[in-house]
Amino acid sequence: MNEQDKNKQNHDESLKNKQGDSGAKPSSWNRVLSRRWVFPAVYTAAAALILTLVWFYQDAGQKPLNPDTAAVVSQNVSGTGNETGTPADPEALEVVASAESLAWPVASPSEVQVVKPFYDENGTEENHVAAMVQYENTFVTNNGIDIAREDNQTFDVKAALSGEVTRVEEVAVFGKVVEITHPGNLKTVYQSLGDIKVKQGDEVKQGDTLATAGRSEIEKDLGNHVHFEVYEDGKVVNPSDLLAQR
Repeated sequence: MNEQDKNKQNHDESLKNKQGDSGAKPSSWNRVLSRRWVFPAVYTAAAALILTLVWFYQDAGQKPLNPDTAAVVSQNVSGTGNETGTPADPEALEVVASAESLAWPVASPSEVQVVKPFYDENGTEENHVAAMVQYENTFVTNNGIDIAREDNQTFDVKAALSGEVTRVEEVAVFGKVVEITHPGNLKTVYQSLGDIKVKQGDEVKQGDTLATAGRSEIEKDLGNHVHFEVYEDGKVVNPSDLLAQR
């Protein structure tokens, strides 16, 4: 073998040794991945972590609200406010007011009686006679009901519904008058009053005292009483059809 062939042989062996060194020493990561138990172990650990998270969120969703949070939720559901504690929408309050039932315009309905009924066009002849109001030589129909005590004593007149006082005045024939406008196109009128406790523009709640019962020129034979009228959409209606039984 000549010198040139020896050099070539030495060069080839050197290359083989280098290639052998690089392939004979696999990395630590490759050695780990080459083991059969690695992938099952990783899968099991991931599944356990997922199950733990699921149990945690389920448990958190089933825990009862603390008192502060429950109060806020209850307040929002009931419509009385919001999460900032501000009052409910005025329109919502109007809905509540319009849902009120007409109350007797007195403190104790059992202590009074209807001394003159509402004139019902479709009523009986007895009703037509009893519901006529005579003023001097003129007869007019009664557009409301007249309420008085049997002993002719005065009494407090109450608001039959919540609303705004839209008229307070004294009329020569009808006496002192208070008018209240309510949500739902309703209006109540109180006549023959004595001492008035409210003024125009006041907001009143059902049951608030408006005045005391008094007298009027047109119904002076009734003594101390209150003349009570109800209007719906501008039309007079029979209060007795709306008032609860005493």
